[in-house]
Amino acid sequence: MKLVVGVVRPEKANDVLEALYRAEVRGVSLSRVQGHGGELDRVETYRGTTVQMRLSEKVRFEIAVSDPFVEPTIDALCEGACTGEVGDGKIFVVPLERVVRIRTGEKDDGAVTPVKE
Repeated sequence: MKLVVGVVRPEKANDVLEALYRAEVRGVSLSRVQGHGGELDRVETYRGTTVQMRLSEKVRFEIAVSDPFVEPTIDALCEGACTGEVGDGKIFVVPLERVVRIRTGEKDDGAVTPVKE
């Protein structure tokens, strides 16, 4: 099992959700985050003062999947999030030691995206 974390542009969040749905990946959590990566610093004027903006708004997807769903999840994130420009985001894949579904008590693979048959 893995936790796939994708950090993408906010305007691409719906495209990513659609791509995940088409890949039959379920059980997605998302949150709005701020961060800084390879984007160029931008300068904005706020109340008459020039301010250098260092943090960009992003959306963070967290998806716990069984091993057969890791690559389809990564492919769906890339498909939905890619614009070809700097700042498209990153994907991190982290091992999961244990998962428990609270409602049913299912554990590990049974508690994440179903195993492909």
